Amino acid sequence: MDGQLTVSDNGGLSADEKVAFKLTLVHLDLKGAPPKVSYLAEVMPLFSALGASGLLIEYEDTFPYYGELLQLRAAHAYSPQEIREILRLAQLHRLEVIPLIQTFGHMEFALKHKEFSHLREVPMYPNSLNPHKEESHKLLRAMIRQVMELHPEVQWLHIGSDEVYYLGEGEESKKYFSENGHSVEDLFLSHLKKVASHVVSSYPGVKPIAWDDMLRGACAQTLTESGVAQLVEPMIWDYTPNLDVDNRIALIDKYWQCGFHKIWLASAFKGATGTSQQLTHIGHHLENHRRWQQVVKKIPQGILQGLAITGWQRYDHFSVLCELLPVGIPSLAVCLQTLKNGFFSEQIAASVRDLLGMSHLDTENYSSEISASFPGSDVLTLITQVTFFLKTPTKDFLEENRFVTGWFSPFHRKRKVVHPIMVQQIEPEAVSLLSKWSSVMGDLQTALLKIFPSVTAEEWMEENALPCYLQLQELVEDLKTALENQT
Repeated sequence: MDGQLTVSDNGGLSADEKVAFKLTLVHLDLKGAPPKVSYLAEVMPLFSALGASGLLIEYEDTFPYYGELLQLRAAHAYSPQEIREILRLAQLHRLEVIPLIQTFGHMEFALKHKEFSHLREVPMYPNSLNPHKEESHKLLRAMIRQVMELHPEVQWLHIGSDEVYYLGEGEESKKYFSENGHSVEDLFLSHLKKVASHVVSSYPGVKPIAWDDMLRGACAQTLTESGVAQLVEPMIWDYTPNLDVDNRIALIDKYWQCGFHKIWLASAFKGATGTSQQLTHIGHHLENHRRWQQVVKKIPQGILQGLAITGWQRYDHFSVLCELLPVGIPSLAVCLQTLKNGFFSEQIAASVRDLLGMSHLDTENYSSEISASFPGSDVLTLITQVTFFLKTPTKDFLEENRFVTGWFSPFHRKRKVVHPIMVQQIEPEAVSLLSKWSSVMGDLQTALLKIFPSVTAEEWMEENALPCYLQLQELVEDLKTALENQT
């Protein structure tokens, strides 16, 4: 077939034995944790060495919006000069850059602001844009223009469009349905087509990409007649380890039949196993990629444009941080090497260990011992220490230690009463734990600030370290006060 797509007699897809991606993208989700440019300069060569050929950059509020969009720009956003430097570094390491702009769902970073709140589909919820208002499209055109000003040479622009929750529940949408007999799918496709048409007409040579989940439920006839297939390349995402191979092949076949002749896939290397997950389970993501490779082997390479390995930083704009980028790098390395080689083996694992400077790589369980030399590995080491050697022992001490629960309970602590003998049983372990916490927290704070803005370091520490530390600190202080009351 020479890589050309053919359709078998039964209407399904036939495939080559060997299928390759034109592009393998590392997704940088910058919501609330944009790495410093100095750190990106360190990891981009690693991405390239591991097998990446591009970056999918989701800026959200970290983009340096200006003028009428200044309100969208976070205090920790990149400057225009920093964006140019990121693009220069990407070019230096042969990484194609594709910016991602949300244009329908996941619009919280814009719609949370009073100035744009009237553009919500449902007034109460800031996640989805009202597609009926001309001001909504004016906002999107301004966002696209400003992003494209700093990315004049891109070949693709990802226009998001996933998880448009509550679409059709706004009053204008209900009126639209009643007057025209249209469905939610019709409304979604109409908006997607309008945004994509603007990109294509305003920036010749730039092809829009969109997440595919809002397309999946539309019937083949609706998709075909919408005309969206001539404008957009869908990106099919599935981050699960039990990905249904046959179902995904059938979905690709459906999109092909509807006129989508270039399709992207999306896996994940982190940020897809729990809203507040802090350590990455490599095995979950490795199995996800093994399943995707089964899909890839059964479809012709002519239809596949590329694959994005997503690394979500938050589930949405308002949720907590999940695994930080340095924490997910071993998982990313495993995933990239699996895609590059077509499989994962002990020999490839050894290669990953060498590239990351790791003495041990556990792809089945969370490892409690991390020794590595890749950029940011100290963050992974320290977060692992917090998880295994501080949080768990502290929780056990506060909730299970019989002297604490039996002789210094909340009742005793409130009244500052303690048996002096029990202080000798409780205080040494409490002080020892507190000392370990203080040391690790200082080191972790320093490590985080080398990679992230202060707001990210502050959030991570407040969410994941301070609660345990403060509980322990208060216990020690209460012990001291109670003992003083006895003398």
